[in-house]
Amino acid sequence: MPSLSPSASVLGVRKAKHLLRRACFHYSKATLSHFAALTPAQAVAELSQEADTPWQDPYDLTTNNNNNTSDGFWIHSGNPPSFYQSGQVKKRAVISGWWWYNMMQQNRLKHKLVFFLHTCFTVAKDSGSGKSAYFYDYLKLLDFYAYGSVKTLAKKITFDNAMLYYLDNTTNNKNNPNENYAREFLELFTILKGPQISEGNYTNYTETDIQQAAKVFSGIKVKPDRDTIDPDTGIPYGYVKTSQHNTGSKTFSAAFNNQTIQGGSDLAGVTNELSDFVEMIFSQPETAKSYCRKLYKFFVKSEWGTAVENDIIAPLATQLMNSDYDLLSAVQTLLMSEHFYDEDNSDTTNEIVGSIVKNPIQFLSQIISALDISISNPEASSANPPSSWTTEQQDFYNFYYKFCHNTFLPGAGMNIFSPDTVAGYPADYQGPDYDRSWFSSNTIVARYKTIESLIAGKNRILGVQTNANGASYYQNIWMQFNAVVFVDNSNHISNPYDSTVLVSELVELLFCESITANRLDYFIQSLNDLDPGYWASAWAEYVQIGNTVQVKSRLDALFTKLINAPEFQLM
Repeated sequence: MPSLSPSASVLGVRKAKHLLRRACFHYSKATLSHFAALTPAQAVAELSQEADTPWQDPYDLTTNNNNNTSDGFWIHSGNPPSFYQSGQVKKRAVISGWWWYNMMQQNRLKHKLVFFLHTCFTVAKDSGSGKSAYFYDYLKLLDFYAYGSVKTLAKKITFDNAMLYYLDNTTNNKNNPNENYAREFLELFTILKGPQISEGNYTNYTETDIQQAAKVFSGIKVKPDRDTIDPDTGIPYGYVKTSQHNTGSKTFSAAFNNQTIQGGSDLAGVTNELSDFVEMIFSQPETAKSYCRKLYKFFVKSEWGTAVENDIIAPLATQLMNSDYDLLSAVQTLLMSEHFYDEDNSDTTNEIVGSIVKNPIQFLSQIISALDISISNPEASSANPPSSWTTEQQDFYNFYYKFCHNTFLPGAGMNIFSPDTVAGYPADYQGPDYDRSWFSSNTIVARYKTIESLIAGKNRILGVQTNANGASYYQNIWMQFNAVVFVDNSNHISNPYDSTVLVSELVELLFCESITANRLDYFIQSLNDLDPGYWASAWAEYVQIGNTVQVKSRLDALFTKLINAPEFQLM
């Protein structure tokens, strides 16, 4: 029977891997060893600590303004966003790289929750969300409420400049209503439709409710200069143009007990009106259930039956409502539960561990962390900004922007923070495949060529390029994985002479579950061919005289097989 009762036993390696894959984007062998000795309560408490921001402020060295100087810390430069007329696409990529780099420096639940909230309140950074600084503010807003109330976020996101642009609410006026944001707020962001009863009646709300919601949202506008600051968050936000706000009362359908909300006529009044509207939506049990279903799909599994709906979703939704929609406490309950670790049933055909296909961020980030690949440091501070390109900043920018952002992620099906539709990524909403859509004939090349690219230090996904002189080349990716150095480190492999030990320890690090003896032999053959003693001799030769030729080619083949194995695609 599915149970939210807390699991109390020490995690061990298998369950620690499961928790780390679901609660953060990556882990190393050292991280895994640390968490394996903790109970779920201890582990979740540590993962729930506040996230640091090592790279405090995105720094853009790639775009020059009309004074031919670096745009630098353009977001906090004191200049309005309109000052920077070019390079906005690159600047948004720099911001996503800023988020990714900070996420890679630590194992925190907060980063997963920021991305979860992005899938709930979707903005596509490169599809009509305005200037790059607005996208930065959007991420900061999600981060601010990742450990807070999703209900309060639902109020604040309505004033977010990126959201106001993206769903056209900045054009929503009392005499010319635009219902786009109101529709998505109900249909995708909060309560969801429910089964359709009749035309215009979706059980959880009606077309009338959309029309009334649009009136609530009318007159809330983008503040282009980012000079209006939310006193609660310290983040720039929009404003109310009272002459364009519908100040009349708004009466909603029987789905909301025909509730009437009084209109406001100034900023305080409109803010209170919006608050009353959101409170009305979030007082419905279906709203709490919609978020809990999203949480279950994101953290546990994409499909479930009646037992999970009754014994996991329903009580979790009650907890969410009773806590004033505190997101962190609900997620902690889920991540500490017997159900999350599959301890509440003996059905081996319905496992939770290894039941989700990794999304591209998870896939790439886990490779880099598990294989201990060093990321160049892009950090710059306002107290000590770089005067020109530094090697590390250049390398990080080239690796993230050219390889990750422009090649791997879109090739693997994810334009990061820029899904094709307001519904999000197909894995979030498109059944019956859901997360399985990440691994398809359209994305397999990018996945399979990623480890090849990291081993070679060249972009194998993009393929052979031709320069102006007609010469062929592979584009540099400014990062390289050295398999020999990795295996030679005793922190990674306890006995690199023993091919069975070497492969077994890599399998334990990289895969969700143990594998059969035949499967293990398949990977070991990458090192030995048909001679069981070959690898030990080759490694001894490397240690004695530094000859890497044989060991490198075989280790490269082994890591390629491991990363491209079906077992590594799962989490």
